[in-house]
Amino acid sequence: MAERPAWTFLTSHGSVLLEVTRAPDATVREIAERAELTERQAHRVLADLVEGGYIQRQRLGRRNHYRVNATLPLRRPSVADRRVGELLEALSR
Repeated sequence: MAERPAWTFLTSHGSVLLEVTRAPDATVREIAERAELTERQAHRVLADLVEGGYIQRQRLGRRNHYRVNATLPLRRPSVADRRVGELLEALSR
């Protein structure tokens, strides 16, 4: 019988959102390492989150500063009445 791949409770998008909340001035490389993603994956996920309005990116000199928009709803229809900030608060305890 073939081994099944490991799974996690958080998607890569959730992991990146959490890492940006923890360290808004982190580089993409640092975010990728902390979220256990490749840099390429982290770039894609950050682009998705910026496009969706969940993260705002501001250029400060040679670095980016990220800010999470905690007021937006979660994207899964079954929990769309909850806000991103609620999830991040629960995971940050």
